[in-house]
Amino acid sequence: MPHFFSRLQEGNPRSITAMLLAVAFFSAMDTLIKALSAHYPPLQIAAMRGALTLPLIALWIQWRGAWVEVWRARWPLHLLRGALVIAMLVLFTVGVRGLPLTNAYTLMFFAPLLITVLAWPVLGERVPRAHWWAVGGGLLGVLVALRPSAEGFASWAGLAVLGAAVCYAVSAVVTRLASRTDSKDSLVLWVMVILTVVAGALAAPQWLPLRAQDLGLWAGLAASGFLGQLAITEAFRHGQASAVAPFEYTALAWSLGIDWALWQLLPDGFTLLGAAIIVGSGLYVLRHEQVHATAEHP
Repeated sequence: MPHFFSRLQEGNPRSITAMLLAVAFFSAMDTLIKALSAHYPPLQIAAMRGALTLPLIALWIQWRGAWVEVWRARWPLHLLRGALVIAMLVLFTVGVRGLPLTNAYTLMFFAPLLITVLAWPVLGERVPRAHWWAVGGGLLGVLVALRPSAEGFASWAGLAVLGAAVCYAVSAVVTRLASRTDSKDSLVLWVMVILTVVAGALAAPQWLPLRAQDLGLWAGLAASGFLGQLAITEAFRHGQASAVAPFEYTALAWSLGIDWALWQLLPDGFTLLGAAIIVGSGLYVLRHEQVHATAEHP
């Protein structure tokens, strides 16, 4: 993976390519979670996600000689982040068990706007008025997607995914706090350790034997999650966030294709309208940041 990225052009084109790869890997991971959720409890899937990825992360840290950095850790923040990631994975697994990926991604796209809300009181970041308008627009998109009807997804599955989006947003803010003192390797390693140990202990009473026909799915889950993490780290390391972040919305195209190819499902007009409102609100924030950054640094 590092050798592949090194051949790409420096700057935004390289980072955009990395983001596109990250979205593809994470879309594959979510598809595998949805497939496995038909046979295994959510907590077991969360525990296996950590246990299978942990050796790959350890090898990555060993290869780079970064073990010294991982021991500098603010443990309360790591424990909180681990708890949030467990909750997020469990809720997302519950959600995609009953929803198409497109519907689930529509609700998860609200997370970046929730981060905007939390950045002011937790991180002390100034939130421009334009961002609050975007948050309001995103909330409207969620309400459109969560329409209370028999065909809508104002259901336990939809609410579970919305809960996963909240956990993701809070964990992202906690990650920002921890990253002020802790290394990226520390952040990646310890969350997987916590995920493996805590989710594994909680899942133990209802643990199901792994079926032989699912071993390939588990291996794919580990590989896609690990490669997605490397790619998204690479995406934001070299490029401008305002240039790279919009390409995260290509996940919607992946979900549409996967839903149709594997389950012959297509979203209805309300789902697409809600997604358009949420994505448009997110792009508005990114465009606002890009314009102001250009004005301050012409």
